[in-house]
Amino acid sequence: MSADLVVRGGTVVDSAWEGPADVLVSDGVVAALLARGTPVDPDVPVVDARGRLVLPGGVDPHCHVGFTSGEYTSLDDHRECTTAAVFGGTTTIVDFAIPRPGQRPLDVARAQRAKIPAGLCDAALHGCVVEWDDTTADQLRVLADEGVRTIKMFTTYRGESMADESTILRTMAALRDLGGMVVVHCEADHIIVDSQEHAAGVDRIGAGDMPATRPELAETASVAEVLAIAESQRTPVYFVHQSTAAAVELVAAARRRGLRAYTETVAHHLLLDESSYAGPEPERFVCCPPLRARESVEALTRHLFTGEISTIGSDHCCYDTAQKREHRHDVRQMPNGLPGVETRLATVFSEFVVGRGLSLTRFVELTAANPARANGLYPRKGSLMPGADADIAIWDPRLAWTVTAAQLHQATDYTPYEGRRLTGRPTTVVVGGRVVVDEGELVDGTARGRYVPAGDIPAGPVQ
Repeated sequence: MSADLVVRGGTVVDSAWEGPADVLVSDGVVAALLARGTPVDPDVPVVDARGRLVLPGGVDPHCHVGFTSGEYTSLDDHRECTTAAVFGGTTTIVDFAIPRPGQRPLDVARAQRAKIPAGLCDAALHGCVVEWDDTTADQLRVLADEGVRTIKMFTTYRGESMADESTILRTMAALRDLGGMVVVHCEADHIIVDSQEHAAGVDRIGAGDMPATRPELAETASVAEVLAIAESQRTPVYFVHQSTAAAVELVAAARRRGLRAYTETVAHHLLLDESSYAGPEPERFVCCPPLRARESVEALTRHLFTGEISTIGSDHCCYDTAQKREHRHDVRQMPNGLPGVETRLATVFSEFVVGRGLSLTRFVELTAANPARANGLYPRKGSLMPGADADIAIWDPRLAWTVTAAQLHQATDYTPYEGRRLTGRPTTVVVGGRVVVDEGELVDGTARGRYVPAGDIPAGPVQ
């Protein structure tokens, strides 16, 4: 059989199947899965995967690239973000096009899309609506035609990116008929503002006080309201970075009522807890929602095993220590977010596959297949079945290593996982049928980022 590449000798893991197989690649896609050792043209390049796992490249559904919020802009561009992504085994990211006040969603999405070709891997795009006006419906229609079918909305950050309930409802109604979906950051702004005002009044508003300024109740209250709006419009909805079991369970209950609703959690909410704010540099851990109490984290992680969590993202925001430190005494002025696109897969694999027995197929489902499905990218992305893009992470499940910022490729000087011992990481990464990373080294730095348009996202009930 002729091909461009064959990955030999590994254990292939897809979201619904795992077993010994060789992966035949032709014209940038998976041409076939073969029994190990099936003869192919001897001139075809071979990637040796003996003793390793062969996984679909990760799909990170939540990456902020060059993101501006308040007075701060995160430090990476598409080249830098996707370099870190591929070293971590992620081969598709979903970026955000979030308008600043006065900008049009369509213009911002087109500008952000134009940056994608500079990357080392492919990217899809979430749009964003902040205010509804008489042009919004037409802009959403054009965005959908151009493959942007997921629209981010915030229920906090009043005066910057917050959308009111009417705007959320109108956007949901419009997207329902366009094969789209609203992607929501849920924190009730009025509860947060009250909590922050109280904290400031007693001089407890610094980075170390972060958990009390954005309480769990703000998240669950907002999730309940947004679910009600979605059910009234019979439209799909995706909740980003859910940080509590109660929020996850609200979404699961709505799914049982027939609503197509998805829960995303992110690696740092599964692996870190609020004790990080008691350390010497609490500002490095300021994110929204904040890291939760250990008991809440344990309750959340159980839903990786119950099936109630749909996806794991990174919520990657590449600020550095200087940016995080500048207003460390007032979290209302600090940039929120943690760098994590490179460490998402390895930290989750080590903690939950190696440490707690999460199945390999569930790991692939959470980090590749379901992010692709929920965002209209499957089966092109998130799969190794024939016809999928040949995006492959060849994984050494026994490799022990220590996370240090100096050895990562993110455009920042820190990682929230500094010094953490992990087991398992990708050693070879294939993007579109070409080996990009091999044995931990960048072997092909060609910019080949492609924009991946989203297909229709079903609006009917979950089957």
